[in-house]
Amino acid sequence: MSQVTYSGFPRIGLKRELKRALESHWRGEITADALQDTARELRQRHWKLASDAGVDVVPCNDFSLYDHVLDTAVLFDAIPDRYRPVFASGHLDGYFAMARGHKRNGHDLHALEMTKWFDTNYHYLVPELQAGQKFQLAGDKPVAEFLEARALGHQARPVLLGPVSFLLLAKSVDGSDRLALLDALLPAYVELLGKLAAAGATWIQLDEPCLVLDLDDKARAAYRRAYAALAAAGGPKVLLASYFGALGDNLQVAASLPVGGLHVDLVRAPGQLDAVLDALSLTQVLSAGVIDGRNIWRSRPDKVLALLRKAQSRIGDERLWLAPSCSLQHVPIDLQAETALDPARRASMAFARQKLEELRTYADALAGHAEATAALAAQQALLDAQAQSAGVVDAGVRARLRTLSPQIALRRSSYATRHAAQAETLNLPPLPTTTIGSFPQTDDLRKARAAHRSGKLGDVAYDDLLKSEIARVVRFQEALGLDVLVHGEPERNDMVEYFGEQMDGYLFTKLGWVQSYGSRCVKPPVIWGDIVRPAPMTVAWSSYAQSLTSKPMKGMLTGPVTMLQWSFVRDDLPRETVCRQIALALRDEVHDLEAAGIQLIQIDEPALREGLPLRRTDWPHYLAWAVECFRITAGGVRDTTQIHTHMCYSEFNDIIEAVAAMDADVISIETSRSRMELLDAFVKFRYPNGIGPGVYDIHSPRVPDPAEMLELLRKALDVLSVDQLWVNPDCGLKTRGWPEVEAALRGMVGCARQLRGELTEKA
Repeated sequence: MSQVTYSGFPRIGLKRELKRALESHWRGEITADALQDTARELRQRHWKLASDAGVDVVPCNDFSLYDHVLDTAVLFDAIPDRYRPVFASGHLDGYFAMARGHKRNGHDLHALEMTKWFDTNYHYLVPELQAGQKFQLAGDKPVAEFLEARALGHQARPVLLGPVSFLLLAKSVDGSDRLALLDALLPAYVELLGKLAAAGATWIQLDEPCLVLDLDDKARAAYRRAYAALAAAGGPKVLLASYFGALGDNLQVAASLPVGGLHVDLVRAPGQLDAVLDALSLTQVLSAGVIDGRNIWRSRPDKVLALLRKAQSRIGDERLWLAPSCSLQHVPIDLQAETALDPARRASMAFARQKLEELRTYADALAGHAEATAALAAQQALLDAQAQSAGVVDAGVRARLRTLSPQIALRRSSYATRHAAQAETLNLPPLPTTTIGSFPQTDDLRKARAAHRSGKLGDVAYDDLLKSEIARVVRFQEALGLDVLVHGEPERNDMVEYFGEQMDGYLFTKLGWVQSYGSRCVKPPVIWGDIVRPAPMTVAWSSYAQSLTSKPMKGMLTGPVTMLQWSFVRDDLPRETVCRQIALALRDEVHDLEAAGIQLIQIDEPALREGLPLRRTDWPHYLAWAVECFRITAGGVRDTTQIHTHMCYSEFNDIIEAVAAMDADVISIETSRSRMELLDAFVKFRYPNGIGPGVYDIHSPRVPDPAEMLELLRKALDVLSVDQLWVNPDCGLKTRGWPEVEAALRGMVGCARQLRGELTEKA
């Protein structure tokens, strides 16, 4: 019978137990041992859940306290020297210093850079490497967790980021060749594999997701050299895992490596199956990723069974493993907890546990079990019926899409004309200061929101509380001297969920949490039908905030691409069609804000680059419709209405033309962790519009010194004109505490004023 397995599991716990333990530890409320106890309980709970679901082999070392790429760097001692004194005081202190920054006991350290994990909403910490980098095996986490799983009676397979992808995903701080470090890194991998073999591991999974990217001959040669060295040293058999796309022109390299098997993504790239089967040797295993590890819909048995039966007929059952397409960390844990969901909608959904159960059913069906075959036939019938159910199709939305014209995506005038009109209308000082949108959400605010949802706090009392919070935030910003204000978003639970809750076509879970980074979790809404905005969503709150101040107030929206990317999206329509539906709904909101007198409107698109296909040949089509959707949202407003957008933790060099084509009047971007490096793309391209390069890293509890922010602003002024430069944090302030926010923003405003004074003196 075919083996059922998987590559990884959500780490955070059904009720975000890991998040709570981490944040308690960071506050000094629990010890490192207590944190590790929680981690151990979660690992063991999840292994049992998988075993109960019918899994034959569980992964281990897929669990992380913060990030698996950071784990790999620490495991092989790729620790920048500046963090080593903190590691000397405690391993976890050093680990979290790399992840979050560190400012105490005489140390003042920035966190490592953070960026998106391929085209997902998960963020990884970028290792820092340099010429002559030394590596050594500096821990036993993979071995310890293997032994832990085996002691509980599980058949386990250790999972580790492969050596070539580790180097390719890292950053060279001195511009040297990362792959030149491969020979220095491999002995540490060899040592680890030897220890795993000694512990009893017969298989190990090495993740090489970079095999689905465009690779040059040098990178392909690195794969050959790396896996030849690992094979020569002996040790467990290696399952080489790729995901998020097709191996494509890297297939021959992958299949030629001396490994025991290949894992391939047959959800994103089902068309690669024939080529993969042709390329496998007579002894290699195929781990077929046939269940979507990134979305929450049940699989379609007519498609999955066709793939599996083809593979079964070619290589038999023993060499065919059944698995999700990728790690299940991108989906929630257990649908059984969603007792409030409409049963009709819930029936077509599957979270991590249900996906493992599906795999078991497929394996049983392949083995000829009539009950499993009948269950899959019933699942197919249910999914076919769901496509015709009420609410899936909205005739008005479909008609509006059919009549779209190119003019809908245009502004009325060029940027130069708009810039002059906005300068006259808004009358802002040079280097205007603002924030990205949200302000800290206190425990009292969250408790009030929960009480309102449960009916314990009435609408009037809740609205009064929100108005009071908005007034406090407005007064706070005025006292600091910010030039463009925001209302603080106290009414919003999440930047995507808040809007989805007010649109038809969405549904919401109670415990559908997924990890974004570290302890930060999001609960993506589910798009199941056509998108309709029944009524204005933000106008009342923005108008109220504007009534409290004479300073300009930004309206705050989440853009259509981000609404798409950060949701679980229906799988019966092209993603671009769903995105255009969202864009039309948001366009109506933009025009209602403008009609209400809001002169600045920010349409956040932090996920624009995240959605970029992994292969360059697929970029033009995606960028065309993604930019079009943003422009549909912003199109048609008056020249005096200033459109802002925000993007964070993205590399812009290779998509800068598309960013410019969005034609926002002002773009704010993350630059503080990279020390303004990300600004280079806008400089080389000669980006003409306004830019707000962040000077305050809000993803770290560390409060930057004013001198540090002043240095960043001076760097920005070296390459940008005064007319272009805005002054702002990297991102929204929702997750930070009020004391640190006040200190950081006060310093930021002071820096802007100092620079204005210097510019006046020079004039």
